[in-house]
Amino acid sequence: MVLEAVMVVVDNSESSRNGDYTPTRFEAQSDAVSLIFSAITQGNPESSVGLMSMGGKGPEVLVTLTTDHGKILEGLHRTKSKIRGEGHLTTGIQIAGLALKHRQNKSQRQRIIVFTCSPIPEDEKSLVKLAKKMRKSNVSVDFVAFGELDDDTTKKLTAFNENVKGGEGSYLAIIPPGPGLLSDQLVTSPILNGDGTGAAAGLGTAAEGGEGGGFEFGIDPSVDPELALALRMSMEEEKARQEKQNKEKAEADAKAALPEIKEEDEAAQPLLSKDGEPSKTGPKDTKKDDGGDDADKMDTA
Repeated sequence: MVLEAVMVVVDNSESSRNGDYTPTRFEAQSDAVSLIFSAITQGNPESSVGLMSMGGKGPEVLVTLTTDHGKILEGLHRTKSKIRGEGHLTTGIQIAGLALKHRQNKSQRQRIIVFTCSPIPEDEKSLVKLAKKMRKSNVSVDFVAFGELDDDTTKKLTAFNENVKGGEGSYLAIIPPGPGLLSDQLVTSPILNGDGTGAAAGLGTAAEGGEGGGFEFGIDPSVDPELALALRMSMEEEKARQEKQNKEKAEADAKAALPEIKEEDEAAQPLLSKDGEPSKTGPKDTKKDDGGDDADKMDTA
């Protein structure tokens, strides 16, 4: 499987409040981000994922590259209270590129996955220029475009995608509103599925191994999307809780294994007793020895 470092950029602009995706656009993104994290880390345990937001006053790095799913969930939860303003697409991609440059494992392939559901204020020329820069830096950029996309937005994203494409990666997935979950539609897109041999293919195989005709948890998301979403989020939260519990247990075991340093008994004994006599430690023994020496001297005399 591909070893990669992935920065996921979520759209927390005012447009993400819209409820045309179950249950809202932002919640749909959160579910999809969890799916992306699972797909990437299951595809290669040494791959890492970071999280960014691009709405509000400006882009913000929420979580640096990590393999801890709990940190990603925490970052999404914090961002939920920061939904405001408009998206800053160009700046967000540039900051994500800088974050990837600071990855510890330089053998990881650089990748950015951008969720966008708001209008793009940048002009097409500046987007094309940025796309060529990302391609030159060997950074693939995938777009998950959803929401009410006008022709201008679609044209800009298509122009960026055509100029950033390299040998592999850099896909554009346009997902219109529908009865299904955003994450379920993302699974069948090239972003996770690729050529059918990527991490998403492994997720699909795992789902098919269960009951229910190949559906995850045995439930068809198109029939009961709310239940499917609740089950998936519950599974991810339980996994994060178990990882945290195991980490705390390991730290406690390591702490308990440290040898306990006790003070010497002799050091705890007072030099003199309550009556002013020497204690039973060294000084008294010394006195006995001195007495013995005096007796020897008298016998000699």
